[in-house]
Amino acid sequence: MDTIENYISNIPQERQAAFIKLRQVILDNLPKGFEEKMSYSMPGYVVPHSLYPPGYHCDPSLPLPFSSIANQKNFIALYSSSIYADKEILDWFVSEYPNHSSTKLDMGKSCIRFKNVNKIPYELIAQLMQKMSVDQWIDLYEKRNK
Repeated sequence: MDTIENYISNIPQERQAAFIKLRQVILDNLPKGFEEKMSYSMPGYVVPHSLYPPGYHCDPSLPLPFSSIANQKNFIALYSSSIYADKEILDWFVSEYPNHSSTKLDMGKSCIRFKNVNKIPYELIAQLMQKMSVDQWIDLYEKRNK
């Protein structure tokens, strides 16, 4: 997919509204400086080269990734670098999740999977997005990748 709009148009109808709402929650709560763009063939939220010229160490031509959302075969996924890189944010998220959703938390190192699109904890995702500024993410990224 070359645009976010094309990506969304290819999501199955039964998941599209939830995906659009999740995207809007992210956009409404993303700290200043992050940008939305297609990244790794999905909507991504990145630190642009204008703010972080070195880019992503795995491929410096790419901006530094922060979060992304994807429609997978059996779920909607939210990928969060802040959860992956910051144990304090991970612990906060895991402890808060039951207060926002009646479903069991299904997650990997950076991936949160939402199999039931009617149970996505939008308010919690809004709070997660606000937990780390661009500068905090760059500092943490540089410390972890020296």
